Amino acid sequence: MDDVAIVIPVLNEAVGLPRLIRHLRILDPAPSEILVVDGGSTDDTVAIATAAGLRVIEHGVRGRAGQINRGVAAASAPLVCVLHADTCLPDDAVAVIRANLADPAIVLAGFTVVLEGAEKVRWLTTFHNWIKTWYAPLFFRPHLFFRGARLLFGDHAMFFRRDQFQSVGGCDAALIVMEDADLCQRFARLGRVRLVNRLVTTSDRRIAQWGELRANWVYLKIGVLWGLGARPQHIDQVYPDVR
Repeated sequence: MDDVAIVIPVLNEAVGLPRLIRHLRILDPAPSEILVVDGGSTDDTVAIATAAGLRVIEHGVRGRAGQINRGVAAASAPLVCVLHADTCLPDDAVAVIRANLADPAIVLAGFTVVLEGAEKVRWLTTFHNWIKTWYAPLFFRPHLFFRGARLLFGDHAMFFRRDQFQSVGGCDAALIVMEDADLCQRFARLGRVRLVNRLVTTSDRRIAQWGELRANWVYLKIGVLWGLGARPQHIDQVYPDVR
């Protein structure tokens, strides 16, 4: 069976990283390698990851796209999953990745996301996240939608074949946000982009800070701006960073 690498781009994730590490340790089967790519953290992120025995690559340049490219380039496994530090995989995630990428028609896939916090599940945003996977490409990129493309985001824990990632040029390092949507478009030229019917859980920290209605308005606005071809810096201005 093909080996699976997990690439985790991080920036100041000291608060949530210990929880992620606990979840990574119970994956069965285990991934062949886990690479943490740090974008210049000023907290204890690097120390926590190093103490846990994870391989840490210090990238030092802001931008998840560049961190992902660096991590994929450093990985040796043929299959790669890009995991956000606030997202937890199911225990059998490695087997799910292998099973889906055994189908040559699938070039990129991701898990279905449930957003949750300590006190509640954010069902409204979870539902919006799910339908956005369908309506965004249908409205803005119908030529790709009808070829089997779906719009995945980082919270979906996207996975792919390493050689195909490199063949499409990887992530656009000039993009501060929506690098994942852009990557979906690149992959859609090669084959099917699939949303897998298995769940991952992601922190609701943005929703907790902004409120659920504002968060969904921000997500909708970003999607529309991207769909209409807005410049990356304009999109970045409406998507403040939350840790």
